[in-house]
Amino acid sequence: MIRKKLIAGNWKMNKTSADAVSLARELVSAIGSQSDVEVVICPPFTSLEGAAKAIDGSLIKLGAQNMHFEASGAFTGEVSAPMLRALFATHVILGHSERRALFGESDELVNRKVLAALKNQLRPILCVGESLAEREAGSTLKVVQAQTERGLEGVSRELAPTLVIAYEPVWAIGTGKVATTEQAQEVHAFIRGLLTKLFGDPAAQKVRILYGGSMKPANAPELLAQKDIDGGLIGGASLEARSFVELVKAAAAAS
Repeated sequence: MIRKKLIAGNWKMNKTSADAVSLARELVSAIGSQSDVEVVICPPFTSLEGAAKAIDGSLIKLGAQNMHFEASGAFTGEVSAPMLRALFATHVILGHSERRALFGESDELVNRKVLAALKNQLRPILCVGESLAEREAGSTLKVVQAQTERGLEGVSRELAPTLVIAYEPVWAIGTGKVATTEQAQEVHAFIRGLLTKLFGDPAAQKVRILYGGSMKPANAPELLAQKDIDGGLIGGASLEARSFVELVKAAAAAS
């Protein structure tokens, strides 16, 4: 089973609308017509519309960084799946470690968002991963299993192949620390095994599992060569066109 590599850029709370359009245009000019690797950019909400127009006509896809599970209503400050679809977003990051740690998002809340995304033809990028304390306590696989199983509760076998899972060792995000290639592959293979139990092998083999812990042009080739690492959810290195383009090229070389 050859899965197309996926490189997704999580811009987090960076870039004004004008900055986002400028970066999106740079990416279109450099990698907008390549089809070896699936590329998704996830600007902040205020920049989604501008970025959508900038990438229109290219092969780059648009994602959001979060969403509410209701379609509309009295949820001040929130954004819904239908609103994202209206801007031609195709992906949405859910359960990112920063959402869990800083905003108290539980597995149950993340699960409601996953189900709402799928219902609205949005591909969830479900983030799972352990903290430094959990890794040092030897709880990595236990934590990842709980987050994966609870986050995917109620997802049908038919829709499973549209999922993307991102493994983000929380201790390696923005710290410059990176899981060793062996550590990353071990957890990715474990997640693939969980997906097989939940959805059967044919569906599990279609799900892309991304590495989300400080992937950079220097370490990307080794990580992307692993059997169960299907791409990257990129933070810091996605904010500058040159490094992001290098990661896409590394993924193409590993395909």
